[in-house]
Amino acid sequence: MDKGISKRIDIKSLTLPELTAEMTSMGEKAFRARQLYEWMHVKLARDFEGMTNLSKALREECRQRFTYTALQTVRVLESKIDGTKKFLFELSDGNLVESVWMRYKHGNSVCISSQVGCRMGCAFCASGIEGLERNLTPGEMLDQVYAITLATGERVSNVVVMGTGEPLDNYNNLLTFIRMLTDEDGLHISQRNVTVSTCGLVPQMKLLAREKLQITLALSLHATTDEKRQTLMPVAKRYSIEELMEACAYYFQETGRRITLEYSLVRGVNDSERDAERLCRLARPLRCHINLIPMNPVKEREFSRPDADRIRAFQNILEKNKINGSIRREMGRDIEGACGQLRRRHMSRL
Repeated sequence: MDKGISKRIDIKSLTLPELTAEMTSMGEKAFRARQLYEWMHVKLARDFEGMTNLSKALREECRQRFTYTALQTVRVLESKIDGTKKFLFELSDGNLVESVWMRYKHGNSVCISSQVGCRMGCAFCASGIEGLERNLTPGEMLDQVYAITLATGERVSNVVVMGTGEPLDNYNNLLTFIRMLTDEDGLHISQRNVTVSTCGLVPQMKLLAREKLQITLALSLHATTDEKRQTLMPVAKRYSIEELMEACAYYFQETGRRITLEYSLVRGVNDSERDAERLCRLARPLRCHINLIPMNPVKEREFSRPDADRIRAFQNILEKNKINGSIRREMGRDIEGACGQLRRRHMSRL
């Protein structure tokens, strides 16, 4: 069991069939499960007390039997540039996670965390500086979306699992989260509007492919040779770029969904013309989209972003090679944009 998680069942992490089984084991009618589920995942109730069509006795029994995930907002930063909001949430065990709300023309997007900390140790990322504390439950992942929906008063149409943590390192909870988020009995967000990012855990990528979900899988590549990738991402010592490309092709074969390659541009490390040419050769067989990300500087790390001319020159090489690529629009760059920065700054003040 993950450190800090109560032995009582987290009711918000139960699927509707699981919740139905719990209710019937308590001697309740099956329809009570559907009522509870609607309160939690549609009406976004913050506790049992407001569930007015449930008896007081049932609400009290639920309080005794289950934990109820309702994240507490510690801090909210709002960008003066584009209105992006960064939320710092406290979990029931005192741990902290970050989430980001972004407004686009096509709808509101929320980027959530999947773990407290991260064990992957990527060299340019603030999230993993202190390692992994624990996995988030499905309910804790869902409630980042719910808490932000309530705070903003606006519907979320896109969810990106690209915050703190490696989602595929929390595979089973991630899968439950996706199914509940996109279920017609919950918020019913389209699977096509869900993106999951991974640093490249090949076995889990293949497992996910066999689920045949319609989500977008984004691979954090960040380098075009194994040697260079190993200096940036320890996971590259376990899985070669050749293995990654094979897993990406398998994912497309099984799901029909094109992979996105995430490529953080780091000055003097992976931003040369040769890097761009090699990236084109890797991407071409996959018919994938490449997301170029000018890295957010992290004070604990020595890396910096290339200048605007270098970034544009890199993109031009992709265009000349007819590779579908774009420079990620920077959202909230004035509010500690890199994953993990807000959490670390807050903890350093305690």
